[in-house]
Amino acid sequence: MRKIIAYLATSADGYIARPDGDVAWLDRPRPPGDYGMPEFYRSVDTVLLGRRTWEMGVKLGQSSFKGKKNYVFSRSPKPAVAAGIEFVTEEVGTLARRLKSERGKDIWLVGGASLIGSFLDAGQVDDLILHVIPVLIGEGIPLVEPGRRELTLTLQSSQAYPDGVVRLHYALGGRRPPAASRLPPSD
Repeated sequence: MRKIIAYLATSADGYIARPDGDVAWLDRPRPPGDYGMPEFYRSVDTVLLGRRTWEMGVKLGQSSFKGKKNYVFSRSPKPAVAAGIEFVTEEVGTLARRLKSERGKDIWLVGGASLIGSFLDAGQVDDLILHVIPVLIGEGIPLVEPGRRELTLTLQSSQAYPDGVVRLHYALGGRRPPAASRLPPSD
């Protein structure tokens, strides 16, 4: 069965972008192998993006991930804007289950924070691969939109790069009820 993998970079203080969506802090010399991105890119054939993440990509000159099926989640879908892009309003759990049941390679959950939170809440993220960039940006868009969730992550691997970037690969584990709904320890 195909996996849904959230694969992205964060600042050391846990942000995926500045408050205005700017990601210029990610522009840096990359080591040979580009942190494993070419291999990862070949392992997926589908990408999932939130509308704001897609719009930021368009602003930066990338309207789609070439050679991949691009699903853009939006409350107000647009007509097809380019080949390989489909705007969807389908509930994330329903779409995720459908995509996972189809033949193909793994699925890349690109972001943003709201969409990642929705997929986590639906129990539809299998792996989380983070590249922690050694920079503090102080404020911004968090990795995951705040919500009442607690999920167990199981470290699969970690790799430190010479430039200080650390790659963390986690499998998603069991779900726990929100902290407020758990009973306090008995005396």
